[in-house]
Amino acid sequence: MEFLEVPLFDDDIFKLGVRFLLDVFFLILVVSFAVYPHDQKRDFTFTVVMMNVMVFFICFTLKKLDLGLGMALGLFAIFAVLRYRTDAIKAKEMTYLFIVIGIAVINALSNKKTSYVELVAVNLTVVAAAALMERFASRDRLRQHTLSYDRLDLLAPHRRDELLADLKERTGLDICKVEVARIDLRKSSATLTIDYYIPKPSKPDTGPAKE
Repeated sequence: MEFLEVPLFDDDIFKLGVRFLLDVFFLILVVSFAVYPHDQKRDFTFTVVMMNVMVFFICFTLKKLDLGLGMALGLFAIFAVLRYRTDAIKAKEMTYLFIVIGIAVINALSNKKTSYVELVAVNLTVVAAAALMERFASRDRLRQHTLSYDRLDLLAPHRRDELLADLKERTGLDICKVEVARIDLRKSSATLTIDYYIPKPSKPDTGPAKE
């Protein structure tokens, strides 16, 4: 059955499902045992997962197309836009930009060989993955902040414990990681990047029940 000369359904949807499950299986292994233990900021995990999902679907959808040199260069130019920016853009925002560009490319360049069921499945999976990863990232208790620090004597590697203790005492934050971003010897100060945990919200104490 066809609609506007495009099949509503074909057997490639099963290939799509099997290959995507295989891709997700190994993606979970990489994220669980390599990415997340090393960098526990869930924004980066969001970026890794969504980049993988978008590249998979773009490649699967476009493999049915006979792309000429001009079209291939055009696609390269589209994704090169990700590098064109005047202000720094966070990795998560860049990922969303990549997602919307990828969805546009998939939906615009799919031809008669791609059924409507495949297109709907691809788009729904991308949206669902983004929503799930967004919810996962929103529960992250790890935050990052940049601050100016005046005690250069504590920046030596062997005094890292003292540095952490001093920062915790002065900021009141549960700091778990410190990186030196910049040192200004003229001002005797340094710019530090700290990672810290935010406390879990405590449940309100309702007190003893009244009789």
